[in-house]
Amino acid sequence: MPGGPEAEPTASRAPEATGRVEAADPVGADPAMAAEPGAAAGPVAAGSAPTEPVVTAVAHTAARYAIPRRHFTDFLDSMRSDLTVTDYATYADLLGYMHGSAAVIGLQMLPVLGTTVPREEAEAPAAALGVAFQLTNFLRDVGEDLDRGRVYLPQDLLHAHGVDRALLSWSRTTGRTDARITAALRAAEHLVRGVYREAAPGLAMLDPVSRPCIRAAFVLYRGILDAVAADGYPVLHRRCAVPRHRRAVVALDGLVRCTAARYRPGTPAWPAPRTTPARRPAGPEEAR
Repeated sequence: MPGGPEAEPTASRAPEATGRVEAADPVGADPAMAAEPGAAAGPVAAGSAPTEPVVTAVAHTAARYAIPRRHFTDFLDSMRSDLTVTDYATYADLLGYMHGSAAVIGLQMLPVLGTTVPREEAEAPAAALGVAFQLTNFLRDVGEDLDRGRVYLPQDLLHAHGVDRALLSWSRTTGRTDARITAALRAAEHLVRGVYREAAPGLAMLDPVSRPCIRAAFVLYRGILDAVAADGYPVLHRRCAVPRHRRAVVALDGLVRCTAARYRPGTPAWPAPRTTPARRPAGPEEAR
């Protein structure tokens, strides 16, 4: 449909999508705003008219692509919880937090990226991909998060291997390793891989132009798990990363695929409204 959301090149929508997340997350952008997380994006969540330029663009994007308001309120709720919550007893508890901090990011991006199927069919894998990305960050950043007083890996997973905050702090402080910690981190890696498997079918559902970009992110973020495992799970002592040459190869492949898709007749996108709730990613037992 000329002039509709699907008619605009996906790449041109990216700045609006990026601005939406940055505007809604001033805690990360400006610690001075920690007392009022989401203050800048509050008008979008509330449905009132914003005045700040970036938030005005956010509101325009949300209206144009029919992004449900609840995704913004859920995101802000999770950002507020970061001010007081420092750990999670169970994976189910962590999923509740990640619904707002990660899953809704995938759901917000979906109508902007475009799909080749009705939107509701792609929502579950889109939500799972957001969760997979954040779980990857949690595993990679265990040591850094511990320095900030936070342990995002769920206590039920850690306790199953005899690990608690005290043991993690001992390892972080001394630089020494412990077989129990390694076993817990390996279990966390396997859990995250299960969420990536849930997300993978969604790649084929995306608009052909946006698909290579998300595929590149999928490959590179999953590659962080490979790096963590290959290095022996040293995440309490240093950050693991995908080698630069690998990143360059994946990025170039994505660029070629994206360029080719732009000059190939594609399947019309479906700007369909959400009609069914997205299923949450599997728990620890289901993911194994």
